Amino acid sequence: MDKSHTKITKSSLDSIKIQVPTEGNKMLEEVLNRVNNNDEIKTLWKIMNVMAIDRLAMSDHGPTHFGIVANNGMKIARILKKNNVTMSIVSDFGLTYDHAEVVIFLASIMHDLGISIHRQGHEEFSLFIARDLMKEILSFLPIEERMVVISEVSHAIISHRASGKPSTVEAGAMRIADAIDMGKGRSRITYTRGEKNIFSESDLAISGVEILDGKERPIEIRIHMTNPAGVFQVDDIMTEKLKGSNIEKYITITAYIMENGKERLYKEYTS
Repeated sequence: MDKSHTKITKSSLDSIKIQVPTEGNKMLEEVLNRVNNNDEIKTLWKIMNVMAIDRLAMSDHGPTHFGIVANNGMKIARILKKNNVTMSIVSDFGLTYDHAEVVIFLASIMHDLGISIHRQGHEEFSLFIARDLMKEILSFLPIEERMVVISEVSHAIISHRASGKPSTVEAGAMRIADAIDMGKGRSRITYTRGEKNIFSESDLAISGVEILDGKERPIEIRIHMTNPAGVFQVDDIMTEKLKGSNIEKYITITAYIMENGKERLYKEYTS
């Protein structure tokens, strides 16, 4: 079995870069640069994939996953902003939309850090690991702003679990952003090792996910499937994450299936 992903060297860490469009958000740009130059967090991501992939036969829980989640989160946040949805850090603490993007970004890349310790209860473990990292990464902010951001990120991290109930727009955005990282990219490793199950079969049936401007609601999450097996992933994971996300009223989920060379709407979800 190829275990090249488990080797932790300085050069392997240097090759890891999270990329998200900052779109003029200088605060996000600074945080992104600090994360991409932090070998501690990048080493943790590698450790997590040993636990997830090699020990637990799960899907990717490393930098590829976190980069996807972060970009999903930015897309969701920016569509909400365009539709005049106020972020919780703005309404509750008088900070800015730029702070909200930082919260979503950090929650996106840190929500699974606890898997480096154990899968069970990883959300709680993620909290104390993330707090130490955030103190360093956010050290350029005034202490008052720093503590608000750390608290809001922590809330988003704990709220991404199945029983989590986000109380902020930012936490809801990250929860949905995490849930829609589905499809062939995540199942590839376990599937090629012969570990076929309903999760990998469903993943492989999903060819892509798009975050679009909606019609009746601000956001449409469009899921493209090659066969009906993909709907298992949508039913059991996506709808569970959407319900109680605190932003479900802004989102419609559509599942399209390819049949005879044409796509048709297979199922639509609203909450």
